[in-house]
Amino acid sequence: MRYVLGFDGGGTKTECVLMDETGHVLSQSRGGPSNPNRVGFGGATVSVCDAGYLAVSKADVSIDDIKALCAGLAGTAHPESAVKMKRLLEEEFSGRAVRVCTDLDLTLESAGTEAAIVLIAGTGSAAVGRDAQGKTGRVGGHGYLLGDEGSAYHVGQRTVREALRHFERTGKDTALGKRILVETGEPSWPELQSRINAAPDEIFPRLFPIVLGAAESGDASARAVLHECAAALGELVSDLAERLRLQSEEVSLAKSGGMLGRSAFFDQWVDEQLRKAVPFAQFGALQMTPAEAAARMALRLLAPA
Repeated sequence: MRYVLGFDGGGTKTECVLMDETGHVLSQSRGGPSNPNRVGFGGATVSVCDAGYLAVSKADVSIDDIKALCAGLAGTAHPESAVKMKRLLEEEFSGRAVRVCTDLDLTLESAGTEAAIVLIAGTGSAAVGRDAQGKTGRVGGHGYLLGDEGSAYHVGQRTVREALRHFERTGKDTALGKRILVETGEPSWPELQSRINAAPDEIFPRLFPIVLGAAESGDASARAVLHECAAALGELVSDLAERLRLQSEEVSLAKSGGMLGRSAFFDQWVDEQLRKAVPFAQFGALQMTPAEAAARMALRLLAPA
């Protein structure tokens, strides 16, 4: 029996699926972040390998029986990045067929074959879609330096900026500002700023649950940030629908990412914005996880038995 590995990697984690050549999932695992723009190519390679070897060990499968792998990683949209990542994985998984694509490619693969739009809301943000003729498009997903509006990174960044400005203006912390300092374990803003300057990816996205909790408790500033976040996510879908001319189509619309499914009221805010963007869309779920989609893409790399 031959086996394949599928990886879905982003700015905070890497999901892995081990699948046999019949399409049966044997095990799943998780590793660290694998976006090379955020953790470097070496760090991304380590996270992918860790997740892969863990999945293999959980299924009690020999690593020699892994014949192909597909890694859909955020940060590999640029051809040079994809080529470099592919070379590194080929060195680690010598003799195996390797494909590297973006995490957005996986998301669209997960949506099936019909016309569809998928909103991704996690560490980063993007929308990908396909029309009835098979034409595909993408909006967003360029990283925090060029946008990622509505993402967990953006929410954390905006919240810290507003809390810090309030402290500088008044000399007092807002309730949310105090909560951020407590949850991050820092005694004051200068210490937190030092951590942010050293590794913003380790701070901003992880503040999203704190903001969400504060909003659920009625904090007005947290709710304002999340309302802005929902509007930004709706704009991504609106722009993509315009590009693919799907504004008035009964297109399938799915959502993916770690920001969603954690709060009923936040999900409702996002859904309201999506309905404005594509009024005739049919809300649905992805047909499979992105990591499973990656494994199925890896199956297509296998030579006929």
